[in-house]
Amino acid sequence: MRITGLFALALASSTAIISTPVLAQADAMTKDNALTYPETKTVDVVDEQFGEKIADPYRWLENDVREDADVAAWVAAQNAVTDGYLKTVEGREALAASMTNLFNYDQLEVPVEAGGKFFYERKSGGQNQAILYVRDGEDDEERVLIDPAEWSEDGATALAEWKPSEDGSLLVYAIQDGGSDWRTLKVMDVATGEIKPDSVEWVKFSNLAWMPGNSGFLYSRFPEPQEGEAFQSLNKNHTVYMHMLGKKQSSDIKVYATPEKPELSHTAEVTSDQQWVVITSSSGTDDRYEITLVKVDAKEIEPRKLVEGFDNSWSLIDGIGDTLYFATNNDAKRLRIMKTDLSKPEDRDVMCDGPDAETTTCSKMEYVWTEVVPEHVATIDNAAIVGDLLVVDYIDDAKSRLETFALDGTPKGLVDLPGLGTVAGLNGSAKSDKGYFAFGSFNQPNTIYSFSDAGSAEIWSKPELPFDPDTVQVTQRFYESKDGTKIPMFLVHKKDLDLSEGAPTLLYGYGGFNISVLPGYSAPKMAWIQAGGVYASANLRGGGEYGKEWHDAGRLQNKQNVFDDFIAAGEYLIAEGITPKDGLAIEGRSNGGLLVGAVMNQRPDLFTTGHAAVGVMDMLRFDRFTAGRYWVDDYGYPSKEADFRKLLSYSPYHNIQDGTNYPALMVSTADTDDRVVPGHSFKYTARLQALNTGDKPHLIRIETRAGHGSGKPTDKLIEEYSDIYGFMADAVGLEVGE
Repeated sequence: MRITGLFALALASSTAIISTPVLAQADAMTKDNALTYPETKTVDVVDEQFGEKIADPYRWLENDVREDADVAAWVAAQNAVTDGYLKTVEGREALAASMTNLFNYDQLEVPVEAGGKFFYERKSGGQNQAILYVRDGEDDEERVLIDPAEWSEDGATALAEWKPSEDGSLLVYAIQDGGSDWRTLKVMDVATGEIKPDSVEWVKFSNLAWMPGNSGFLYSRFPEPQEGEAFQSLNKNHTVYMHMLGKKQSSDIKVYATPEKPELSHTAEVTSDQQWVVITSSSGTDDRYEITLVKVDAKEIEPRKLVEGFDNSWSLIDGIGDTLYFATNNDAKRLRIMKTDLSKPEDRDVMCDGPDAETTTCSKMEYVWTEVVPEHVATIDNAAIVGDLLVVDYIDDAKSRLETFALDGTPKGLVDLPGLGTVAGLNGSAKSDKGYFAFGSFNQPNTIYSFSDAGSAEIWSKPELPFDPDTVQVTQRFYESKDGTKIPMFLVHKKDLDLSEGAPTLLYGYGGFNISVLPGYSAPKMAWIQAGGVYASANLRGGGEYGKEWHDAGRLQNKQNVFDDFIAAGEYLIAEGITPKDGLAIEGRSNGGLLVGAVMNQRPDLFTTGHAAVGVMDMLRFDRFTAGRYWVDDYGYPSKEADFRKLLSYSPYHNIQDGTNYPALMVSTADTDDRVVPGHSFKYTARLQALNTGDKPHLIRIETRAGHGSGKPTDKLIEEYSDIYGFMADAVGLEVGE
């Protein structure tokens, strides 16, 4: 269980600033030359919504770069200009060397035990993708099970989700190519390494769950898209299937679907004792679910509702026989843990429609819920059953706390953690008295721990690091946002750094979708720190650090709070002397890319440079592509007037201020991003370059054979971040040594 000013209302195509192509000039460009951006054609497209005429002269850049030659040519021209400019930036090679060194350790994942075997991923320095290993016993020698390096020459094909069968003899695993969200499933014999003939395609946003006796597995997928639309068309009609081993995909059994509600998504889990299939249905990104059950040993697939109505979050922890444990925000905004006994439903009176459309009283069997662990001041992030313990991972002021309880909720004590950081990958089962988790922080990559009681945890595997974590200081501060709300922020820098005159600072934020931004190691960010910079991470509203109220305070009509929180973080860093006024760089990815675009429009005077990665930049059309329709829970519906007006007020693409000097900005995206389609970044960059936004560089870096972020090989990460951090270091005066 794991618990997102003034508007430029019109930009007529006739007034767009057109520049000349620079493909031949790119290599000769220097920072002393005025940047000449590629020519970007405009089209006469004007949409009218709620009495507002909205010009969209770069609509054509929404087309798929693989299918549209004009878009492909524009991408090539933009990359040529960006590459030419980056050749003039000193320090990129030094940053690349530093990142290469800082990636040179064993990146460890938490082991999964099945049938006495232990499965885990590890990526060592110099490897582009993690390798899946197995031990036939906990103390046995490891052996390679899957090495994705054999799958492609460029390292851009990755191992994604995987799941061993209950006895550990088989493994179902997902292949991710070029960073896409689409997956292909394969099956392996663990003992021999033989790849079975089974192949399942068009899998997306799916759990993997084995059925008893290794007869088959459950997965979720969308219908096969029309030719040429795989990376842009809306995803609808998500369906849970059961694939029977040895059969073709065409004979897979449909387990659960809602064709009458094609917007719903469904994922399936099986309790660790393999008695119940638990299907979680959602209508968007909000943690509001319906729960449907299927008895594993039933002769027919007969779904029954456990939770009806998309009112609350319900996340399965596990089941023991007919007793299921869930974490829920039902009457608990920071979550609590409840259980229900499926063998003991109660007959209750409910209101129903009688004859002649009159309301009357009916009898209905309902399951009874019992509270096990009550709501706490900290927020539940994860939980697992380990033997006879219920282990709960809390977020306590944006850092982890691990507590254990008896299965009846009796507190059993804390699990000792080695400092300020984050627990990840907590797992175990009622069949074993040993559990596992990872713990890391900004200055410490993940160490894997095992535990068997409510006492201290033991190191299961610890990486040797290419730097001394004790030389890096991690502190937490709280600052006030515009409305007086206290916002937590972590500061990370070398202990011997003299901050008396401030130091160039990289400020990161996200603020959305109930996602908590917790302490974690990043080799690129550590390279910034090792070069003498400060890294700051702000826990903005819209995230999940303080439960439902924190999330609600930063979404829909409250979205401006997120931007205010981030702006206040920048003001605090400058006011406290942590960074000089001309030394503040900002960064955000995805929803965080939207954040960077929005605050650049609202406070271009505050920031010196920024990186907007794979951002949602057109807030009036985000719901028309791939997974964008899910995001209405956080952003609202562009088709509803109140939401439309709020979205238009901060949409990065629509609010670029003509005649205002903008900070140096690097936009980044990828051609295979089918989560936030690259058209968002293309259109935003084209408008930023066309308007009069000052002499600072406003560039876009477009990666090929890459997606929204997952599965990206290490060499591409080093190349990408040495470019981007070199660009920002140059802007804020961070001297990157050789």
